[in-house]
Amino acid sequence: MAIAGYSGTPLLKKLGILPTHRVSLIDAPEAYFHWLEQDIRDQMIQPKEIPDFIHLFVTSNKNFESAMKKINLLAKKNTSILLWVSWYKKAAKMNTDITEDTIRNYALANGWVDIKVCAVSDLWSGLKLVIPKANRK
Repeated sequence: MAIAGYSGTPLLKKLGILPTHRVSLIDAPEAYFHWLEQDIRDQMIQPKEIPDFIHLFVTSNKNFESAMKKINLLAKKNTSILLWVSWYKKAAKMNTDITEDTIRNYALANGWVDIKVCAVSDLWSGLKLVIPKANRK
């Protein structure tokens, strides 16, 4: 399901979700699995399990910073964790105080680096964050 005006690359591939990844979704829209065009429900983590891949959807800076406190703790247990943070695009015309720059600035101040940006849907953008290789265990 390519979105008009965007790359025909499937979202699953753009996000880099591998069949071996244990996945955690935080506040993902109901249409998420539809966007992926593949059912990855069997890859979802169980309680107390540490994910390899997290996709966080945020609608405010407060929501983002609160979620990141928990994610930062997980990243200490798995420093190779892949994190995508999605926020509403400006074109979505949603009332929000979070932007790509807000996410990037927080990330850089807290030990993460951004390595990729992509359109997740017609309403959501995504920024991929990782712990720098030099800081991984």
